[in-house]
Amino acid sequence: MTDIFSLEGRVALVTGSAQGLGNVIARGMKEAGAKVVLSDVNPTTLQAAAAELGVPGYAFDISNEAQVTEAVAKIEAEVGPIDILVNNAGIHKRNLLIDMPVENWRKVIDVNLSGAFIVGRAVARGMIARKYGKIINIASINAMMVRPNIGNYCAAKGGIVTLTKSMATEWGEFGINVNAIGPGYFLTDLTKPLSEDPEFDAWVKSEVPLRRWGDPKDLVGLAVMLASPASNYISGQTIYVDGGWQACL
Repeated sequence: MTDIFSLEGRVALVTGSAQGLGNVIARGMKEAGAKVVLSDVNPTTLQAAAAELGVPGYAFDISNEAQVTEAVAKIEAEVGPIDILVNNAGIHKRNLLIDMPVENWRKVIDVNLSGAFIVGRAVARGMIARKYGKIINIASINAMMVRPNIGNYCAAKGGIVTLTKSMATEWGEFGINVNAIGPGYFLTDLTKPLSEDPEFDAWVKSEVPLRRWGDPKDLVGLAVMLASPASNYISGQTIYVDGGWQACL
């Protein structure tokens, strides 16, 4: 029965995986048997992470179509056909909407939403030809629940939810499953300023039924399941990993 969760022999590309949630997900997939490929926009941190994990790493900007096309072709030539894609890379640029510079709006949308489309489409072309693939987009609880200062991020993650449905609808006939994971508040480099704010930290812990922030390892089981044969009839879904937050509004 455990074989149903095995990723043995599968090639898995995880974007934004030099650190944070992406790195932990990549580690989990490697432990499940996948041939993991790391990617990040920062070559220095990527090289260190890839060396530490003992896997290949490819540096490229997910919002740059030319770089993505070149990188995907190179990965498939040097490592193998990509069976699993985790669209994890993302950024924050916080401002109230009324004060938000347009460039901050565009940058977050370009990376967090358009980047998932650009990489997803580039990888899906090979998956369609091979009639197999698993795509996991990383959404957020902020696709459903918003707060001030992150309107650009919320809009991008809301877009990820509907992009996931569109990908699943258009590519399902080719044997491709597309789903999303919506993390709640997790302890990462992106959320470090929030977790170190005593008031915000107390607010999160008071709202979450489990009374704690998410640990990145809390995502591994679901990510592996969605990448494995165990999810062969699951597609177009966003599964929230939020400690029960949305259950107790």
